[in-house]
Amino acid sequence: MKKIGVLTSGGDAPGMNAALRAVVRKAIYHDMEVMGIYNGYQGLIDGKIVPLDLGSVGDIIQRGGTKLHSARCLEFKTEEGQLKAIEQMKKHGIEGLVVIGGDGSYRGAMALTSKGFPCIGVPGTIDNDIPGTDFTIGFDTALNTVIEAIDKIRDTATSHERTFIIEVMGRDAGDLALWAGLAGGAETIVIPEEPFDLEDILSRLRSGHERGKKHSIIIVSEGVMNANQFAELLKEHAQIETRVSVLGHIQRGGTPTARDRVLASLFGARAVEKLMEGQGGLAIGMRNHQVVDYSMTEAFDGKHEADLTLYKLSKELAI
Repeated sequence: MKKIGVLTSGGDAPGMNAALRAVVRKAIYHDMEVMGIYNGYQGLIDGKIVPLDLGSVGDIIQRGGTKLHSARCLEFKTEEGQLKAIEQMKKHGIEGLVVIGGDGSYRGAMALTSKGFPCIGVPGTIDNDIPGTDFTIGFDTALNTVIEAIDKIRDTATSHERTFIIEVMGRDAGDLALWAGLAGGAETIVIPEEPFDLEDILSRLRSGHERGKKHSIIIVSEGVMNANQFAELLKEHAQIETRVSVLGHIQRGGTPTARDRVLASLFGARAVEKLMEGQGGLAIGMRNHQVVDYSMTEAFDGKHEADLTLYKLSKELAI
């Protein structure tokens, strides 16, 4: 394989640029050409494809977002759209593709692989919801962003003696809420993977108040409900007044942590190695601190599972 392409798709995640850098430089080290595809699958269909050299990915390892930009593309979900994409790659001499993104991006990559065009998936999403890998690129950075916000909100909660509800991202996965809640010392964590007991939450709030605790932090994952809905529940069932903070897209931005930069570099390099071996339809991941590759179908057909031992521990420590 002499020429490969690379694109980023779906929601941006800190560390995507580090993965892009690794793909480009690993390929060039092995005398391969790299073509950068702008605006994800939409750019692939539209032919927004340019050569990338060493300088193209200089000074980006520390930058959040994605240099190649990202976009949603309904057309690519169709047979016609996928064939247009393949024609563009043939036109530019691209023989294999690295796709950096989440499960939706993987589905697109698998569709191309099934048509004889080898693709390798690199997990880039702050949600940490890709089955088959312990961690995804961007999760650690987003986690630290959330923890920083919790720490600051706790200062205000303490000063005004109030209960704050903080809504975090994660789609249908509770990892961000779970890890941030434990690390931030939250009194209550609400995640999609574990049904919450409203009476237990109210009991904990009352117990804390009785022993003199004047403030509380509740972390709610967006996959359960939004923070304003949860605030209404507390008001309706216990007349508890709360303040709500929705962190929103601030969680996606920012300089990637050292952990995300290393993870992205490892994943990007492994993706190139797999294409060099002539393989496709694989996802790259991390299991037990080792970089692995596995069938992409496992990534979007499998089920993400949160570490509920952390959930149990958080309840024990928040007495």
